[in-house]
Amino acid sequence: MLAESFIAHKLRFKEKLSAGAIAISFFIMIVAVAISAGFRQEIRAGVSAVSGDVLLSSAGFSYYGEDGSISKEQSYLPEIQAYPGVAGIQPAVYRAGIVRNGQDIAGVVFKGVESSDSTLHARVPEHLAGQLGLKEGDKMLSYFIGNKVKMRNFVVEEIYDSLLDTDDAQIVYVPISDMQRLNDWDESQVSALEVTLDRHHTSREAIREATASIGSICALSATESDDIPVAQASSDRFSTLFDWLDLIDFNVTAILILMTIVAGFNMISGLLIMLLRNTSTIGTLKAMGMTSKGIAGVFLRVSARIVLKGLLVGNAAALLFCLIQGTTHLIKLNPANYFVSFVPVSLNVPGVVLADILAFAAIMLLLALPSVFISKVDPAQTMRSE
Repeated sequence: MLAESFIAHKLRFKEKLSAGAIAISFFIMIVAVAISAGFRQEIRAGVSAVSGDVLLSSAGFSYYGEDGSISKEQSYLPEIQAYPGVAGIQPAVYRAGIVRNGQDIAGVVFKGVESSDSTLHARVPEHLAGQLGLKEGDKMLSYFIGNKVKMRNFVVEEIYDSLLDTDDAQIVYVPISDMQRLNDWDESQVSALEVTLDRHHTSREAIREATASIGSICALSATESDDIPVAQASSDRFSTLFDWLDLIDFNVTAILILMTIVAGFNMISGLLIMLLRNTSTIGTLKAMGMTSKGIAGVFLRVSARIVLKGLLVGNAAALLFCLIQGTTHLIKLNPANYFVSFVPVSLNVPGVVLADILAFAAIMLLLALPSVFISKVDPAQTMRSE
């Protein structure tokens, strides 16, 4: 073993090209994993901000009228809060409305939330503000159509940057008390209770499982005075978004496999060249009594050194890219096509380490194939050719 390490250390090989190709492959793999995780994190956060991860509402819930309220004071709420993975529960009142500024109008969803904002003050998404030419401090005339048309004149208190900033996802946040008065509800009546899950519940299956468990808690623990709401998972309400995320994950898996194969075959060609150039060395080592397995170990050690060097360079470049993109949002996207306005990145260190280990192991397994060449080398013939 010491002899193999010594020979591998002394063996010289033009490794810059191979190490560069390995570095590019690992860079692409890590960036792909980071972007996939970033999209899932950002879009899930945007969906959660709209209506929570699990929405508890009445069967008659509607955005367009005053019907379908439930009480925010339910006896089973502490049991839901204690459920593993639940990060919080927030009451909300939703109401569809039409916003007007001059001759410009837009349909939006008003969401009443518990806050310290003054009455008739609103937080408006940046997309809507640009569409209607609204600025902080402007009046925002709003119409609500139900049993009769009602009108409110909100003041734009803040313009916020929405993660899901498109025409189909325009949420105006207002104090919950304003929406309750609009619907002629008392302080305990709300449209829904939004249950937010922690960051470990990102997949469609995890959200659905939590939704089913929370729905069971509501049904089994409710008293006669409680409402029994319908539990809806965000992955079902926004199924198109989650289908798109699943497609991204599939593409990332394909990239990982492809880049591992490319890096592996690049190293195979490099190792074959190294073996051909060192045929006489192989013959000499065999003549000195070293086995084919031991000689293969020498060249595999050299190859492993090159792969590790490429891995480290690729990792460093990918981490630098993620740091720059994560802090500056340098690369922009069209939110109409990608749901977010920039390329999101999220580094999952255990995931990166796992990808590195699996890719390294796969490359080394592929490199075992050229080692068969060593067993075919005849030391007598190589010594005569020398």
